[in-house]
Amino acid sequence: MSDGALRVLDGTHLRAIDLSLPEPDASVTGAQILNIVDSRVSSSLFGLPLPENLRASAFTRIATGDVDTFRSAVFDREKALEILRDYTTAIANELKDDPLVVTVLDGSTLRLFLEDEDDFAMLAENLFTDLDFEDKGKISKSEIRNALVQMGIEMGVPPFLEFPQLNDILRKHGVDGEEEEELGQAQFAQILQEVLEDLADALFQNHVVFIQNIRVINGSKLRQLLTNEKELNDIAEKILEEKHHAEDGSGSIDTIRSFLERNGKDVGLPVSEADEAVVLLYDDVFANVVKEKREMELHKDDLVKLIKNVLEKFAEELESSPVYQDFAR
Repeated sequence: MSDGALRVLDGTHLRAIDLSLPEPDASVTGAQILNIVDSRVSSSLFGLPLPENLRASAFTRIATGDVDTFRSAVFDREKALEILRDYTTAIANELKDDPLVVTVLDGSTLRLFLEDEDDFAMLAENLFTDLDFEDKGKISKSEIRNALVQMGIEMGVPPFLEFPQLNDILRKHGVDGEEEEELGQAQFAQILQEVLEDLADALFQNHVVFIQNIRVINGSKLRQLLTNEKELNDIAEKILEEKHHAEDGSGSIDTIRSFLERNGKDVGLPVSEADEAVVLLYDDVFANVVKEKREMELHKDDLVKLIKNVLEKFAEELESSPVYQDFAR
């Protein structure tokens, strides 16, 4: 997958990581187990450190008590192997329920631009035009730095703070941010090409990975809810109360939809506000619900069954076509 493309880390690849213990110690501490798993999982996640909330949630799946007590405990090798496997599985399950979305910059997108002369010529021309504020056909050599910032992650260029080596590449080509030398469009394109070639090589050797603030709604949280009778009953109670107080005579299905649109994020549904694709998803799911029940007065048990039916359909749709939404929603 190329730079700028999103990669979803859902724990699938963790099923195949090395789960062995180092030899020859007869016993292993909890701290060693956690460090081994963290290191091997991180390596499989493009070197990303495990987010603390993910690590903490996974830990609660395998142990009771506090982390410090666990870290100081000593286990025989058989028990340590069991915990190591369980902890890795717990992390994989956490990622399945709440995947990480990342962007990996490895130089491939830059290569695509550089290999297509027409694409690169258009890119260089557009950048030059944007940076030539005075429309005089000349820009300072130092503007190449701003050109890289303008290209950004979507075009395969990492931020300077995340990839300091970019400063070295610019200095190599005489761009140090203080240059007064002025370049025409052809000169600008030539230096930009050389800088991007070196950057592509550097990223190929040393990838840059960013965790994106994106939620993947894939139906897994809904599946958990569908096994929790207490939560389903609580939702039914709230919907019955809303229906009772409704002044517009809304039917059961209309009330269910209204409730889910307002509270869907809490149960594992995407936010529908200002998202046309999600609105269409709601339309599709509710179009398949038995229409004759729209105006029927349902008792609580019937309503729970109807809610289950609706959530099952949402889960099926989201499993086949996950929805990606910004955390801010």
